[in-house]
Amino acid sequence: MNKNAGWGIMISEQWARVSAELRSEIGENNHKSWIEPLECVSLNAGVVEFRAPSRFVGDWVKRNYQDQIFQRLRSDNPAVSRIEFNVGTQPRSKPAAAGSRPADTPAAAQRDTNLQGAPLDGKFNFDNFVVGKPNELAHAAARRVADGGDVTFNPLFLYGGVGLGKTHLMHAIAWELQERRPDLQVLYLSAEQFMYRFVQALRDRQIMDFKNLFRSVDVLMVDDVQFIAGKDSTQEEFFHTFNALVDQNKQIVISADRAPGEIKELEDRISSRMQWGLVVDLHPTDYELRLGILQQKAALFAQTYGPVRIGDGVIEFLAHRITTNVRVLEGALQRLFAFSSLIGQEITMDMVQDCLSDVLRTSDRRVTVEEIQRKVAEHFNIRLSDMLGPKRTRTIARPRQIAMYLAKELTSRSLPEIGRRFGGRDHTTILHGVRKVEEMRGSDNQMAEDIDLLRRLLQS
Repeated sequence: MNKNAGWGIMISEQWARVSAELRSEIGENNHKSWIEPLECVSLNAGVVEFRAPSRFVGDWVKRNYQDQIFQRLRSDNPAVSRIEFNVGTQPRSKPAAAGSRPADTPAAAQRDTNLQGAPLDGKFNFDNFVVGKPNELAHAAARRVADGGDVTFNPLFLYGGVGLGKTHLMHAIAWELQERRPDLQVLYLSAEQFMYRFVQALRDRQIMDFKNLFRSVDVLMVDDVQFIAGKDSTQEEFFHTFNALVDQNKQIVISADRAPGEIKELEDRISSRMQWGLVVDLHPTDYELRLGILQQKAALFAQTYGPVRIGDGVIEFLAHRITTNVRVLEGALQRLFAFSSLIGQEITMDMVQDCLSDVLRTSDRRVTVEEIQRKVAEHFNIRLSDMLGPKRTRTIARPRQIAMYLAKELTSRSLPEIGRRFGGRDHTTILHGVRKVEEMRGSDNQMAEDIDLLRRLLQS
């Protein structure tokens, strides 16, 4: 039998095998979100046609997985010259995928497929989230939303620096809601994906379909919302979507790298709406939290790499030295486990120094007084010369005191040395500024947010 003809007859079986290979390569969650919804329709004149449930899914697969799919099909049959993705509803007679929830009506099926969001990471669940003082409020708030009960605060706005757990909590909420409340339509996506779908709807003249789609969800979760800042049309649509869902008492969960009021070029009305509910900061990790994270990850990595001995003091050393963010911390430990399993040796302090030399050098970076002064001046939109000069107006004096406070906290410079870098001021002036900021932080929430943001920027 001609191989091309045979491939045409066996198209379903061939695609099933290619799909299974992709599952092992890209992971179960990505496969379920993007590959499983595809239907391999035909092979005609070297062109393999796929049917996607929505344009969004088809375009996403085309951008991210087209080459992998093509190479595998081509290796199976050299006659394959290209692949195409078209949009259409899958035949109703087709069996539902294993583990999928059948729709009661054609309308419900259409809503399910079009509400395809970003894939969820199976590792990002509540069981794997280590709770400590810096993130306990965010964790408690996320748990409350994940219960799926009455909406008590809307939106839940989570913010913090890179690698502090925002996305982890967002995924955990989505997973928990899927388990507890399968009746709810939960849509999780990034702000970039929201914009992409909006622009696509404008281009295809399907803006009413877009509006109806996003207003039909029960829980809308948008990650990295700072991305839409400065994009006027997307902000306008997001504002109306936000209001429509709140009016219907639908839950909204949002994350960003900073507080709503700190996102530059974000419209005031949107910033104001985002502060209607509960705004929670995930603070930088402290030593105890980093230690707990490392201990948990060590137990998980042991399941992957097998039992690995860890020398005395190694975990404590890593928790003390790697303070940037959790991703770097986890990556460093995983590198050690992989190296140890390859050479069959215990993880010792010598191995840490050799294997993580680049990470440890980065962690050794020291913040300078001059860097602090530049960042603070930029943050408060004042001239650096004014900060170092004699002006004592409140708009200059307060940022100057914050810079003094951060210089004391983040550098090893003595008060007289800091004073010299602030225009030759006396060390008593520096001490007064530091104490003033320490006194005001507890009662001035805006100042506390400014300081936390500046600290993250300086230490990132």
